[in-house]
Amino acid sequence: MDVRRIAALVQPFLATAAAYDAPRDRVEAALSPDPARALTNRQLEQISAYLDLLLRWNARMNLSAVRDAETIVTRHFGESLFAARHLFPNKQDRPSQSRLIDVGSGAGFPGLPIKIWASDLELTLIESNQRKATFLGEVIRRLQLEKGTVFSGRAENFPGQAEVVTLRAVERFETALSIASRLLVPAGRLALLIGSAQVGRAQELAQELSWQPAITIPLSSSRVLLIGQRNSLGVAPTDR
Repeated sequence: MDVRRIAALVQPFLATAAAYDAPRDRVEAALSPDPARALTNRQLEQISAYLDLLLRWNARMNLSAVRDAETIVTRHFGESLFAARHLFPNKQDRPSQSRLIDVGSGAGFPGLPIKIWASDLELTLIESNQRKATFLGEVIRRLQLEKGTVFSGRAENFPGQAEVVTLRAVERFETALSIASRLLVPAGRLALLIGSAQVGRAQELAQELSWQPAITIPLSSSRVLLIGQRNSLGVAPTDR
C-alpha cells in the first residue's frame, strides 16, 4: 500500500483528543498530528512492508480474520499506534532502556507497531503458536527491528519482566491478564486493548494495579485503551 494512504488512514489515531471536538469544517486541520506524533517516511515504509507480509502470509494461514488491507491498517495498525502514542507520547521522551512484552502476540499487534513507533524499545513478542511465531520472526527480520525477539512458548513460562506489558485480543482473557500482570516490574505499566464491557472485569481482577480512566479508541464505539500501573512495591494499592 502507498505510504501516503497509510499515513492518511492512521492519522486519526495519532491526532490530539481535541481534534474530535473540532467543528466539522475544521476536522481535517485538527487531525494533523504535531511533529512529535507524526510518522517518519521510514516508519511508514516499515508499516507498508509489514502489511505486505501479513497479506501474503494470511492467504496461507489464519493470522487475521480481517482481509481488507485498509481495514487492517485502521483496525490493527491504527489501534496499536494509538496505544503507542499514549504509552510514549513524544518522540523525545522515548526511554532508551525500556522493555516491552506483548502477550499472545498473534499477528504482532500491538507489539510490532509500538516497536516501529518507539524503536529504542527492547521488544519480546510471546506467541505459543509455532507458525505465528515464525511469521513474527520474519517480520522482525524483514523490517530490521533491532532488539526485537520472539518467545515461542507460553507466557507463564517466560522468565523475564518488563516496564511495559501489552495485551490484545487473547483467548482466556482472565488467565492472560493475571499472567501479564506478573510480567510487570515494580512501577511497570500494563496496557490493554479491549472492549469497553471488559473494563470493570479487568479492574476487578488486577487490583494490584492503579488504573487510569479508559480511553476510547478513535473510529470505534466500543474499543478502549486501559492502562494500569503497578506501584513501586508491586502490591495492591492501599486506598481501595
